[in-house]
Amino acid sequence: QVQLVESGGGAVQAGGSLRLSCAASGRTSSSYCMGWFRQAPGKEREGVAARYTGGGNTYYADSVKGRFTISQDNAKNTLYLQMDSLKPEDTAMYYCAAVGLRSRCMGTKGADPQNFSTWGQGTQVTVSS
Repeated sequence: QVQLVESGGGAVQAGGSLRLSCAASGRTSSSYCMGWFRQAPGKEREGVAARYTGGGNTYYADSVKGRFTISQDNAKNTLYLQMDSLKPEDTAMYYCAAVGLRSRCMGTKGADPQNFSTWGQGTQVTVSS
């Protein structure tokens, strides 16, 4: 199993940038389908981006394509979400998640929270207009 800890959230103005980090510990020698999700008050948790850490199978929600970039640093066992051109509607709690199945990163499966088994505690992102 792997444990996840997010960081990097904060408050920014519209048009600004933030980089979220998700540090993994535990069984990091294996490859995982890892994703970023967000949940705004009163709304369902939605998938933002996902990728298979072994390579390939990257997913982005339409609402963030061209603005957000998911990446990883294997030496640091860390997953990142670079968020540029932030909008007020990006305001939410952001969560990192993982599952040990490559198939969960295929197509739009990476957007479904139910396909992931391990979650971090979340980091808040607030974008003001």
